[in-house]
Amino acid sequence: MNDAPLLSCDARQLGRSLRLWRSVRRLKQGAVAAELGVSQTTVSRWESGGSAPTFDEQQALRRLMAARLDSAADFELGRLVERAPVPVHLICDLSHRLLAMSQGRERHCRLPRSQLIGRALWCYATPEIVAQEAQLDARGWYEPAPDAIEFDTGSAVEQDMPIWSSRMRWVRIQLSDGSFVRLSETLGVD
Repeated sequence: MNDAPLLSCDARQLGRSLRLWRSVRRLKQGAVAAELGVSQTTVSRWESGGSAPTFDEQQALRRLMAARLDSAADFELGRLVERAPVPVHLICDLSHRLLAMSQGRERHCRLPRSQLIGRALWCYATPEIVAQEAQLDARGWYEPAPDAIEFDTGSAVEQDMPIWSSRMRWVRIQLSDGSFVRLSETLGVD
């Protein structure tokens, strides 16, 4: 189980993500600044990479930009995940909150889906998942249309949402509101 603080991307990358999120939502920097209790200049510096948000500001940005399955199309994506015959789940790419999971994935969990939806899954990450997360920026994960990432992970089976020694695939998908989700698929179990 991983108890390290969640830092799913470099703080400067979070500013670039904010610019994209804001543009899709048609929000001005001033509106975001007011929501976060900072100046418009501060938001501008984050977005340009001129400065990085503090840890508390990063957490506030993650809450603000958290993925939700609110639109009809995004809701349907969640339903497709739930109906998938393979072990797969959908998380918010910033907060790692579980948004949807297939029955194949739920079958192996100690808790029912209803108790896991909305819960951050970072605490269940294996060392291999943590290592992959640390490399996302360098691998272009936050660029438009990134490639899927495949890797092998060890097991952590004595937890509410077990992870088996297997091959995993991550795919980053942008939702209609500009936020991003990660589709995580277990490709094979050793």
